[in-house]
Amino acid sequence: MEPKKLLMIKNIATLTFSLCLAFTYGQQAIAPGNNPFDSTWIKDENYTMKWLVLQDTISHELGEVTTSIQHDGEKLTLITHVAMPQLTEPWVDSTIVKLKDLAPLYHSSYNQNRDMVIHFEDRLTGYYNDKKTGKKTELDQESAVSFFDSNSYPQLIRWLPLEDGYQQVISIFDFNPNTQTGVITATIKAVDSEVMEIDGQPKEVWKVLVTDDISNNQMPSYYYIDKKSRILLKQEIEMPGRKMVMERVDFK
Repeated sequence: MEPKKLLMIKNIATLTFSLCLAFTYGQQAIAPGNNPFDSTWIKDENYTMKWLVLQDTISHELGEVTTSIQHDGEKLTLITHVAMPQLTEPWVDSTIVKLKDLAPLYHSSYNQNRDMVIHFEDRLTGYYNDKKTGKKTELDQESAVSFFDSNSYPQLIRWLPLEDGYQQVISIFDFNPNTQTGVITATIKAVDSEVMEIDGQPKEVWKVLVTDDISNNQMPSYYYIDKKSRILLKQEIEMPGRKMVMERVDFK
């Protein structure tokens, strides 16, 4: 195919994707180029979440997830360590984004099932190594549209201008050869004010309902975010027949 025709097809595909979002949600999906987040909420953090699964009346602890957030003048680095008794190899996810707009620069994820690396430059390059099948998939494609990395958007939610009734569509990129690779969306469907009791004290929170195309919008997530500090206190993920819960250990 001639280069001009190929470029035209890619431009049409990008325009079609943007129009679909506009017609479906009545608003443009946010991306680094039109990010309404408030960077003053971003603080260096180190916190741990207890990871539980609830099924019927039974609660079982799966492990803990420790998150480190560090920023300098230009970059924001997010690192998560997952600790589970049955893990035979460390599970570490690392993401680097631009501090000014949270545009992705780098994402890696290493665990016993697969290794994955993405470099976000003029072209998207990287690989996905499935350790179960031994199949390694290379990534090398143009970066035609603006998006957030799928690993950083849950943090972005905390820093948006949340209020009762707030809704938003977020453009994200996900790389998984076993499901889909490309630009997809996460959707903030509802934001409500609630009060949680922490250590016997009431705490006002935003309860944020989010779905995304990674799960075909079939597994709603609820984020409980402290209104005063924007600290994530709790996350619930509804799954068929059970619920996953992440609860902050060091409430402060």
